Amino acid sequence: MARKTTQTRKALTTVAAWSIGFLIFFPILWTVLMSFHSEGDAIKGPFAMLASPWTFESYGEVQHRSNYALHFWNSVVISFGSTLAALVIAIPAAWAMAFVPGRRTKDLLMWMLSTKMMPSVGVLIPMYLMFRDFGLLDTRSGLVAVLTLINLPIVVWMLYTYFKEIPGEILEAARMDGASLRSEILHVLTPMAVPGIASTVLLNVILAWNEAFWTLQLTTSDAAPLTQFIASYSSPEGLFYAKLSAASTMAIAPILILGWFSQKQLVRGLTFGAVK
Repeated sequence: MARKTTQTRKALTTVAAWSIGFLIFFPILWTVLMSFHSEGDAIKGPFAMLASPWTFESYGEVQHRSNYALHFWNSVVISFGSTLAALVIAIPAAWAMAFVPGRRTKDLLMWMLSTKMMPSVGVLIPMYLMFRDFGLLDTRSGLVAVLTLINLPIVVWMLYTYFKEIPGEILEAARMDGASLRSEILHVLTPMAVPGIASTVLLNVILAWNEAFWTLQLTTSDAAPLTQFIASYSSPEGLFYAKLSAASTMAIAPILILGWFSQKQLVRGLTFGAVK
């Protein structure tokens, strides 16, 4: 009886997990399916749309109308540039908080996290004026700086959590062997925390890639990433559903592929130190 109950529980858990996964994935699937139909077919009902002829017309029009390669390159530079900059700042900060904590370390961490709760629109005007005065509007370097600061609290928190799982005695042994602070961080701590750092990098790249508010407010053309590329298909004349779906598919495809091939590393990093 107990075995039968356990099997039933496992079956229900599996069904629930697949159902939740399908609900999360369905909007992406529907966007991809809509992108392979004409504008007229895209606004039909779901069954009528799926029965309509499939076409690459929307993708051709998107490629003809927009410079996808430029937007893609801007997204790559902004996402990976802001991630690298955040790591340069966050690794020493997380090391200090994890291994040389002060009385206010936890308060500082909570304050850093609380900055993520502030609405971005609340600082839009001063940020815009600063960017205008420093000549950073519509520049990749400006967006790298903004996204670095926006995601830095999360990066520090994640690295702090991973570093706390590393025994401090290992670093003390390295110091006794004459390791400098730089060597301790680069050659002892960092290699041991590679899974955690890798998952932090992946998460930060995804967050930066998907950032829409600041990219729409601070860019127009030269530094516009793929979020701006998607938004260009929403106009006062209305929504072009098929073209918008094609643009969205082209924008999310690279990050989906990256996430798919990196999922094992991501899971390994997110569970780093969970089991001892």
